[in-house]
Amino acid sequence: MPNSDSTADIARPVICIVGPTASGKSDLAQLVAAAIGGEVVSADSMQVYKGMDIGTGKVPPEDRIVAHHGLDLVDPGEPYSAALFQDYARSCFSDIAMRGKRSVLAGGTGLYIRAAIDDYDFPKGEQVENPVRERYMRFADEQGGQALWEELNRVDPASAQLIHPHNVRRVVRAFEMLSEGTDYAAQHARLQSMPQAIDAIVYGLEVTPGVLAQRIESRVDAMIEQGLVAEVKSLLQRGFREGVTAPQAIGYKEIVAALEGEGTLDDAVVRIKTATRRYAKRQRTWFRKDKRIVWIDADEGDAGRLAERVLFDLHDRGAQER
Repeated sequence: MPNSDSTADIARPVICIVGPTASGKSDLAQLVAAAIGGEVVSADSMQVYKGMDIGTGKVPPEDRIVAHHGLDLVDPGEPYSAALFQDYARSCFSDIAMRGKRSVLAGGTGLYIRAAIDDYDFPKGEQVENPVRERYMRFADEQGGQALWEELNRVDPASAQLIHPHNVRRVVRAFEMLSEGTDYAAQHARLQSMPQAIDAIVYGLEVTPGVLAQRIESRVDAMIEQGLVAEVKSLLQRGFREGVTAPQAIGYKEIVAALEGEGTLDDAVVRIKTATRRYAKRQRTWFRKDKRIVWIDADEGDAGRLAERVLFDLHDRGAQER
């Protein structure tokens, strides 16, 4: 991992490629990076986990045409946060710039994107080893996620209404923030108007819902063919059950359920597709709120043509120099 923590040496804009899952971000980011003399920094909260490759859609090593960062940082189940990613991403940006290259930040985790380029000051609780987090995680384990959410709704209804009861990690985060004298609702409001810290140009891939649903269907089928079930079995054998059954581990927790007799593999595939479509909808909603994004019609799915459009826009801005 790069060891520079300065942002002063990032002279040229970071190029960001964002959008919902299955929209074509990874292929586009590689082509853009190759054309401008750059390297890719992944902004995906699940691709940070080692061994979770097929189900998270990581570009296989043999298919990477430029250097990639942000992959395989921690073991499944190990705590990781947007605050940790902020430090990591900015360190990457500085290191890449000092080597005379360009940074292309690509991913679908909206908070990671914003953490990397915006003036987001994370409270201490966003880091790991937080005793308040441990307390409420135990509460969730013992009494269930719904009970935890109801407790949050009792003490901080404004924040609770912004968080789905099934999102245990975010509910716990809300309790952490209360312990620090702030609250999730206030943070959410600040996020809407947060100033930018890193010079960046943000491109978003826009895919109509029907087309995206078809791509998700095909993508999940391909993951099964590529060996997702074997990947899950390997992770379980290595003792990473907690990580692969986490609520956000779409594609993994459903396979685990099938392996443990909760329905068939075909049932699991259906659930993965449904969960992925819902996640993509949440991603679209998040990115639509960011008025900086230059949207590109990606229905056609031709990464080469999409790259040409991005490069043309960069040239028009005078930001394409190698």
